[in-house]
Formats: sequence, C-alpha cells, structure tokens
Amino acid sequence: MNKFAAFILAASAAIAGSASAQTTYPTAAPYSPLTTDVKAKAPNSAYVQDARGVVARNPFGLCWRSGYWTPADAVPGCDLPLCVAPDTLVDGKCVAPPPKVIAQAPAPAAAPAPVVVPVPTSEKVSYSADAFFDFDKAVLKPAGKASLDDLSSKLQGINLEVIIAVGHTDAVGTDAYNQKLSIRRAESVKAYLQSKGIEANRIYTEGKGEKQPVADNKSTAGRAKNRRVEIEVVGTRNK
Repeated sequence: MNKFAAFILAASAAIAGSASAQTTYPTAAPYSPLTTDVKAKAPNSAYVQDARGVVARNPFGLCWRSGYWTPADAVPGCDLPLCVAPDTLVDGKCVAPPPKVIAQAPAPAAAPAPVVVPVPTSEKVSYSADAFFDFDKAVLKPAGKASLDDLSSKLQGINLEVIIAVGHTDAVGTDAYNQKLSIRRAESVKAYLQSKGIEANRIYTEGKGEKQPVADNKSTAGRAKNRRVEIEVVGTRNK
C-alpha cells in the first residue's frame, strides 16, 4: 500500500498545483473546501494520508480511500457532512438545534429543503485467480474476461471515480516471484477494462503477492482462496 499511497499523493499534488488559480471550491456537504485539511484516524486510517496525517483528495474535493475502507470509517469532510456549529452530526446529516420558543414571537420561517449531495460509495468484488488465469500465468482466460464484461456492464449506471485492482497469490514459490506475478495479473485486469472503454487514469493496480492471505496456505482449499483478484469500484450511482 505504501507504493500506491505515494503514487496517489504525487498525482494529487500535481493536480492541485495546476488548479491553484481556481477561486471556487466545493463546499456543500459532505465535502469540505479544498483549502481545508481533513484528517482521519492515525496511524491506521482507511484513507490515503500524507506524512502530516492529512487525507489526500482529488480536484473535486473527494477523499482517496484505501482498499479496506468501510462506511464505519467515514469521517466528516470526506464521506460525512462537515457540520458548522450549532448544527450537529446526527445519523450522517447536519441537524440544526430546535428553535427557542419566545412568547408572542412570530412563527419562524420554514427552513429550505436541504441540498442532497450524492455520497460516493465503494463496492468490492473478489474473484478467484484460478478462474481468471492459468497456473503461473497472467493472461486472462475466457471465464475471466466474461466476469470483467459483467462488471463493465454494471458500471454503466455509476459515475465512476476510481477502480482499484489488487492481485494476491498463495505462498507457493518465493515471495519476490509471487509479488511480481500478482502485479502482472492486476495489470492484465486493468488492460482488459481499458479495452472496454474505461479510462486508464481511473484504474489503479496493486500487487500484494502472498502477504495478505485470507485462508491457511497449508491446505489446497486455503491456497485456492488466497489466489484471488480483488476489484474495488468507487463512485456514485445515477438516479
């Protein structure tokens, strides 16, 4: 994840530098202005952070999440509204305190309806690497292409922010070899999604090798579960 975080931060810094002349920034909930630093839990955050602990964000004010983000990790300014006192955050919304009742005072004017801003959601799918690739290969099999075709069709109803493809292997072989194999497989997934019309700058890849098993590598069934490709899609659904 360190290489991926460094890449995202570098890209974010370059984009932010080219947009420094802008005079307006998104300020509606759930985003805070780009001029405001947003921080999450440290050191184990579900967001990409720089050395200061500040969450990295794209030019539209969206915060970059790690591959292990869940709704429970949401923080104000990224995926929850950044409330201004005296409003408080209640069930994911900024709620104003009840008005004070003054004797013989005119009834307060009805508050305008709140502006609903779509909140980016994250969906993660895990595929068996054995269904995608032959043993010790990084060339997609027909079954793997069919699975990615199905995923691509589902993206038609999403305002896509980013796709993250992460390759994993079992513990058979050296760590160095498995690391390279996991990267090659993730890159194969990226190349195929590009061929389906998805922009290259929307797809990021990582290789975890054998470092993040989900089952025991001592059994055949466990090793099969560890050979996988995880694909996470971040975006907002069209109404």
